[in-house]
Amino acid sequence: MTLLIPELLLMLFIILVAAEIFTNALEHLGERLKISEGVTGSLFAAVGTALPETMIPLLALFAGTTNTHLNEEIGVGAILGAPLMLSTLSIFLMGLSVTGKRGIKGRIHPEQIGLARDLNFFLIAFSLAAIAMYIPQQATYIRGTLGLCLVLTYFIYILLTLKASEKLVAAGHGTEAGNALLLSKFKLPTHLSTILFQMIGGLALLVYGAKGFIHSIEEVSQLFGISALLLSLLIIPIATELPEKINSILWVRRGKDTLAMGNITGAMVFQGTLLPAIGIMLTPWQPRIEVLTGVIITLLAAAWLRFRTHSGGIPLWALYLNGALYITYIAITLTR
Repeated sequence: MTLLIPELLLMLFIILVAAEIFTNALEHLGERLKISEGVTGSLFAAVGTALPETMIPLLALFAGTTNTHLNEEIGVGAILGAPLMLSTLSIFLMGLSVTGKRGIKGRIHPEQIGLARDLNFFLIAFSLAAIAMYIPQQATYIRGTLGLCLVLTYFIYILLTLKASEKLVAAGHGTEAGNALLLSKFKLPTHLSTILFQMIGGLALLVYGAKGFIHSIEEVSQLFGISALLLSLLIIPIATELPEKINSILWVRRGKDTLAMGNITGAMVFQGTLLPAIGIMLTPWQPRIEVLTGVIITLLAAAWLRFRTHSGGIPLWALYLNGALYITYIAITLTR
């Protein structure tokens, strides 16, 4: 136990450093490609930093232990726990990080159209995933069709996000790098190849740190005898969502609100479409009480954000409600 705490702190430090390396390179890549902050945050950053939590259910389902039931519990919990964490705790921490600078009555100002598109797609896709829980496992064709619809939904989302990029850049929402490329401090030129090298290196370090953090969290949870489903719903997402949390906090503190919010909501769309499609087709995907509660809380959190999305920005106090929803889920789950 005494060695686990230093290991957790070390992995957290690695994640912090990796997030700085990755976001710095990503800003330069977006600026070099002349794409909008929405594309940079909602697609590039979201998918890149979603790799740790994406690997958990895939590894559990395809390369887990011989205990199929255990693998399915971890897979389902990780699939549904990730968007729950993003829509509640991650949003709250992002708002909390700038409360001191902007005040509790302050606002964040992400680009409105892109944010609304992210949340609309997520709400539709995640609602479909929730409906699929009530379709019998024997109805393979219906489940397969719903899974395919979720995959197609994400590809349509990508097309619409890319299509909107040019107009957003023209309107002043292009990605701009706030600082010099970190590798340029080693006398390396800021070329596309250098940017990609730093981005891939930062992403690899993120994955390494997240995997180490997950391993430590699992050992701690086993000491306290926490079930596999509860572990994958609550504890693993806290670790795997660290890249999104930290990237968004770094960006929002620098005034890059569109990148910060897009990093979270873009990851929500990714994890609310492709991963549930896998869960629907490869697991029982049933409405157990702890699972269904998480789905309802996630939809409420996303719907609240969508309701608060308008041209005047989102007040910071509104993001605190997302944090309250996470606490509500914890309380309901633990009391049961």
